Amino acid sequence: MDTDILDVTETDQLRALGHPARMRLLLSVGAEGATLSQLATRLGTNKGNVAHHLAVLEKAGLVRRGRTRTVRGGTEQYFERVARRIRTPGGAASGHTAAMLATVADEVDAAPGDPLLHLRRLRMTQPQAAALGAHLDRLVADLPEGRASDPLHSVLVGLYRSTTRG
Repeated sequence: MDTDILDVTETDQLRALGHPARMRLLLSVGAEGATLSQLATRLGTNKGNVAHHLAVLEKAGLVRRGRTRTVRGGTEQYFERVARRIRTPGGAASGHTAAMLATVADEVDAAPGDPLLHLRRLRMTQPQAAALGAHLDRLVADLPEGRASDPLHSVLVGLYRSTTRG
């Protein structure tokens, strides 16, 4: 990956992220990249479906073609994310939030053990919210990547101003 973070703002990028299958695919590519066959196996779907959604993600500039490897006389193409982290704008107009949260919900439901989930509402000033947001962003950005053989964990961090009164 050439960059640590990609700010997604283009309409085609947001549209690409608005489909749950593409969101799962983007997460499944992982830090090390993956081939079409590996992704089809990870997602439990056929290669044609994966190829279609990969093409949409590639056209939107969210994944790219990486290295190749020879397998049984053929060549497999690796796909990799263009950035370690992808940051998207919030709000209903972006359209991708529901797809992302549906993907996370599926992962949490299938996770072994007892996943850690917290939802807390608290009152704070705008400067306090900005400071908390910056702190959470640094916390996630500074997490070191483990070895490829280590178990995979997902971290979801969110901070948003609630419109609910209470």
